Amino acid sequence: MNPSPRLDALDLKGRRGLRRILDASGYSLAGLRAAYTGEAAFRQLVWLNLLLLPLACLVDVSRAERALLILVPMLALVVELLNSAIEAVVDRISLSLHPLSKQAKDMGSAAQMVALLMIALTWAIILL
Repeated sequence: MNPSPRLDALDLKGRRGLRRILDASGYSLAGLRAAYTGEAAFRQLVWLNLLLLPLACLVDVSRAERALLILVPMLALVVELLNSAIEAVVDRISLSLHPLSKQAKDMGSAAQMVALLMIALTWAIILL
């Protein structure tokens, strides 16, 4: 019985066409699944989006305002995915405490705080 060949990143990069798109879609879904199952902050943002996005469709605002009410909460999901990726890479390198590791994680956290402030400010400015 032949063991299946081990793929490395270069093997995956060489794929083209529909196979590459299908593979990339699978990796993206795996990333979303990993974030949802492993990151409480991501789960909370998903639920916040599930609340805010339908609400954005119900309020009486212009199309541009509605777009902002929808896109800003979704942007927070993107920021949380990137923040979680940064944390995973830092932890992969070393779990020992290091000032640069702390700085990277703190900056990711700060980015998420700014994204959350953007949600609050956007909704407040448009609705109030």
